[in-house]
Amino acid sequence: MDDRFDRLEMRVTEWMARHGIALLRMSVGIVFLWFGVLKFFPGLSPAQDLAARTVRMLTFGLVHPAVSLPVLATWECLIGVGLITGRCLRTTLVLLFLQMGGTILPLFFFPHETFTRFPFAATLEGQYIIKNLVMISAGLVIGATVRGGVLVADPSSSGRGAARLRR
Repeated sequence: MDDRFDRLEMRVTEWMARHGIALLRMSVGIVFLWFGVLKFFPGLSPAQDLAARTVRMLTFGLVHPAVSLPVLATWECLIGVGLITGRCLRTTLVLLFLQMGGTILPLFFFPHETFTRFPFAATLEGQYIIKNLVMISAGLVIGATVRGGVLVADPSSSGRGAARLRR
């Protein structure tokens, strides 16, 4: 019984190593594309007001939401399409990391809107922003494959565990 379980577990682990990063890349891409498309339609994105005010604050009031929202929408859609297709990943990841840097700023610019009790109890908007830590981590994992890195499920190839990124 243990032998059959070990073989099954190894097959599942090998499948995850073979397909996991591509699925991660595409699922993160879908999220970016979805959220980006919402910003093209006023009132659909729950983050549009906060995003527009953040850009306005960063630009000292020079960039109006009528300009910043379509730019942000396009930016997020480009990230999404790049991740989904796997094309231009280096550029896509640069855009992702720059965008993620900007999405964290409302935690500091508008703490009264992102926390009910700073810094522990986040509002729904704050939670929406904090979840971007997962997106940043996903970008790091995806970035580790840009130069040919792969996830390997064979423990004998590394001596450090059942699955790790290899080049």
